[in-house]
Amino acid sequence: MRTFRKEYPLHIMLIPGVILTLIYSYGPMAGLVMAFQNFEPLSGFFKSEWVGWDNFTYVFHLPDFKQVFWNTILISIFKIVLFLLVPLILALLLNEVTKRWFSRLVQSTIFLPFFLSWTVLGGIVIEIFSLNGPVNSLLSFLGLKEIMFMLDNGWFRGIIIGSDVWKSMGYNMIVMLAAITGINGTLYEAAEVDGAGRWKQMLHITLPGMLPMLILLGVLSLGNILNAGFEQILIMYNPTVYEGADIIDTFVYRLGLFSQQFGPAAAVGLFKSVISLGLVSIAYYAAYKYNNYRIF
Repeated sequence: MRTFRKEYPLHIMLIPGVILTLIYSYGPMAGLVMAFQNFEPLSGFFKSEWVGWDNFTYVFHLPDFKQVFWNTILISIFKIVLFLLVPLILALLLNEVTKRWFSRLVQSTIFLPFFLSWTVLGGIVIEIFSLNGPVNSLLSFLGLKEIMFMLDNGWFRGIIIGSDVWKSMGYNMIVMLAAITGINGTLYEAAEVDGAGRWKQMLHITLPGMLPMLILLGVLSLGNILNAGFEQILIMYNPTVYEGADIIDTFVYRLGLFSQQFGPAAAVGLFKSVISLGLVSIAYYAAYKYNNYRIF
């Protein structure tokens, strides 16, 4: 009780955040009941027909669902790997730069796309890879055949992955640079006295020192393995590339809002949430068991 009296101002400060979380994060979870109903907006939750698992059976037997699920997994895996690998390489390279002004310039330049919304950045990417864009102009100048990047399933998937990495790598690089600055400098001095060069210092000091941060980012990323980038893909894709770029979120969007099939759309959303929860739990347990690392 004495501790509570001492810290009660902090608890009071939490109240607005808790209220907003309950309203906007936990309150909408009541709508998951639609996954088990033949939901009709005019009938509401209480009067709509209860159909049990029929919505799940219907969705899993749709001809497009397997392709949508595969697209989501494939795009997400590439994003997660590059989400860690590219910023890690950039952070290690910038850590070796001795000119502070050049390092700050590179950080600011790489970090800039993170501040742009996908509405803006998606338009830029579409213009760059359009038929009359700079990439095709360069191909034409080199005597090569122009490519319909935004209408080709193979190329479009790569553009989605690459543009997302381009947008997020600046933020992740800053996080990893912060992890590097937290490493005890005396370790580098001791390694230098023992004759270790920059390469060995990076392998045996920098990377092990960054490991907790890499594990944290990896665990958080694994929970988003079924979130392949709804806003990004919705802005950039078109019916021609549905086969290679349609993901679970865009599938739910079309199924629920365009086809007015609210029950099946809610069923897909619930299926996705359960899988994501399981992956986060497994990743968290593995991080704790094999590296003795806890997020909380």
